[in-house]
Amino acid sequence: MTSKTQPQAESPEVEKVEKTDAEWRETLSDDQYRVCRKHGTEPAFTGAYWNTKTSGTYLCACCGQALFSSDTKYDSGSGWPSFWQPLDAAAVGTQTDRSFMMTRTEVHCSRCGAHLGHVFPDGPQPTGDRYCINSVSLHLEPVPDLRADGETGGGKKAGEAKGS
Repeated sequence: MTSKTQPQAESPEVEKVEKTDAEWRETLSDDQYRVCRKHGTEPAFTGAYWNTKTSGTYLCACCGQALFSSDTKYDSGSGWPSFWQPLDAAAVGTQTDRSFMMTRTEVHCSRCGAHLGHVFPDGPQPTGDRYCINSVSLHLEPVPDLRADGETGGGKKAGEAKGS
């Protein structure tokens, strides 16, 4: 899969997260384990994030690595969260998936190897890519809601530490 535009951020080598199968089973829900560790797929239009418009960063549900931004999320009509590029090219890896009598490009977390979904060459510009990702493999970290007075919903001005 060749994208016309690559993410611009440069990142250092990703520190790998390795756990035994038993450790993953202990820390993930049944659905997360089935999708992320056993390469399953959640049914279309059922995941938590397929239709969300919340601004934020999508993290790997297994290891917490930042994967996608809501700025690149769009409605592909597929029933899964779709993005036209990852937050950083080093955040995800790909490999050929020949299951179900078809050839697709699987997307996985570069840090822990979690199966995320697939990427297809039918997305919008500027990349032309559609990263079709299972909601259960993600955790959305919302952007704090800023009010007109510059304070977040928690009563602190943006950028202030919790204890200040």
